[in-house]
Amino acid sequence: MALGATVTVVGNSFRFTQETITIPGPDGDLVGVLTLPDDGHARGIVVMVHGDGPVDATMDGLYAPWFEGAADAGLGTLSWSKPGVGGSHGDWLSQSMDDRAAEVSAVLDWALGDDEVPTDTVVLWGASQAGWVLPEVTRSRSDIDGVVAVGPAISWLRQGRFNLLAELEHDGADAQERAGAIEESDRTRALLARHASYEEYLASTTSDDPMTEDRWGFVQRNVGSDATDDLRASASREIPVLLMVGSHDRNVDVEETEDTYRSILGSSLTVTHLDGTHSLARPVMEDHDAVGLLTAVVRPRALLAPGTIDDYTAFLIGIGR
Repeated sequence: MALGATVTVVGNSFRFTQETITIPGPDGDLVGVLTLPDDGHARGIVVMVHGDGPVDATMDGLYAPWFEGAADAGLGTLSWSKPGVGGSHGDWLSQSMDDRAAEVSAVLDWALGDDEVPTDTVVLWGASQAGWVLPEVTRSRSDIDGVVAVGPAISWLRQGRFNLLAELEHDGADAQERAGAIEESDRTRALLARHASYEEYLASTTSDDPMTEDRWGFVQRNVGSDATDDLRASASREIPVLLMVGSHDRNVDVEETEDTYRSILGSSLTVTHLDGTHSLARPVMEDHDAVGLLTAVVRPRALLAPGTIDDYTAFLIGIGR
């Protein structure tokens, strides 16, 4: 496989090379990228598992600092566009978390069988929704050497309620607005619990921005997700795990996540607390869209909270040595 040129974003030259690859997935080909250190040699690979939404292989270029952090630790990175995104076959909204785990496992099998992909060390990296995928993959395989979990939740339902209340508080909602939002959420939860049709949901909701039918189906398939059992099943392997959480996370109750991870994983766990949001971006980047956009173009490394990539690289350096 011929490697491409060093990635450059408006004068920002990153320390890795990148090439486009095609990976056979469970439901058709997946289009992805393979990055390597500038010298083309890597002692292993980080496999990226996206969070929610229609994410492409590079997250529109925002993964570049993570790619560089892995390269600085002597590792390549393998990332692919979700099904139905960026040329990948399939539809990510048709997937369950089990389907997502099977997809990751299929990619790992492909990588391990390709001599040009460096797999002496294999690390899983996952953000947010990937928290329900990483433990399932780890418990079912014996070839994972480390895991990096960025802002994962434990329970889908508890995460949803935490996010709702956190956003209401952030927006300064009054008591009436808060009560109305909770009532709407409870009504939707009841419909999901009895597997109501999309038509019933539409007739019930008062939201100005209701879920699409495909999104409704996706939520129905996954609303019962809880990472606890898979975390327990994977703990016996004593794989090093880095949990990275932001102190301004309004999506996930990071205290619950940390408590659960600590109680199950024990000494295998390293926790990094960062002055960032759910994505570990600096808070100003999410609170002010113009600032975030300008920074992404001019100084992309500055998008993330201080220390994020340094901590990531330091953890990776210790894996597989």
